[in-house]
Amino acid sequence: MKPVVKPARSIPVANAPCSWGVLEFDLPGKALGYAQVLDEIKATGYTGTELGDWGFMPTDPKVLRRELQTRELALLGAFVPVAFARESAHADGEARAVKTARLMAEAMGPLPFIVLADDNGQDATRTKLAGRIRSEHRLSKQKWETFSKGVDRVAEAVRRQTGLRSVFHHHCAGFVETPWEIEQLMKLTDPKLVGLCFDTGHFRFGGGGDPLRAYRQFKERIWHVHFKDCSPQVDEQSRRNEWDYFASLKHGIFCELGRGDIDFKAFAAELQRDGYPGWIVVEQDVLPGMGAPQEFARRNREFLRHCHL
Repeated sequence: MKPVVKPARSIPVANAPCSWGVLEFDLPGKALGYAQVLDEIKATGYTGTELGDWGFMPTDPKVLRRELQTRELALLGAFVPVAFARESAHADGEARAVKTARLMAEAMGPLPFIVLADDNGQDATRTKLAGRIRSEHRLSKQKWETFSKGVDRVAEAVRRQTGLRSVFHHHCAGFVETPWEIEQLMKLTDPKLVGLCFDTGHFRFGGGGDPLRAYRQFKERIWHVHFKDCSPQVDEQSRRNEWDYFASLKHGIFCELGRGDIDFKAFAAELQRDGYPGWIVVEQDVLPGMGAPQEFARRNREFLRHCHL
């Protein structure tokens, strides 16, 4: 008698407001309103989203719940940047993370993550050298201790006060960008408190090479996944012209899925084989007013259907 083989779990797919130019940076240009973004996320075939910057979506949990339920969208997380290398920033970061987590928990329950990150784009050297970081640019031992203790502190406060879990998002133009920096942070933080938000595009642009190999290395800590592609042509131009992070964004470093060199079909298949229990969130970071986000989102969703998602 042949053993019963369970079908692979169908991993749900979301998109995030950053794909519509709603970025955490203070940038010129006007982003769209939340209602239009949510309508377009729904219309292009996604079933979930992330919160975006504080104040982009309603901060009354009843209103936020209604807006999401009306469109049958799940809320999966919120990005909270904190300058973890400065101990003086930890208390404010904790307060903002807890406030954000409380809003999401009251609106959606225990599903969403707090997506912690460095305060990316604030350090001049890391912003200038995004995608070209070398070992001499890493944090000192003392700064690593400060950084990791801050991440644990904020994640512990979020869990204790709201019940939500926290993941850390490695990110270009921040102090956790390269593979060795991700590895160091995972070693220094509590695996019961802090998971990894693995972003394929930031890993590739940050000099990591094949994201699938990294997934295999870090998968015990990966609780949340962002699908973002990376253009090898823009990557090469960025290195040759020594563009900073924002110039690389402007030139389309994070291109539509399938137009870069990341093998999303293989990545999706491995997630399914491993029984990955979470969501995939599509992110195609664009600057406010740049491109045609709804069309990008539609084509990205269609591409993922060919990846059996």
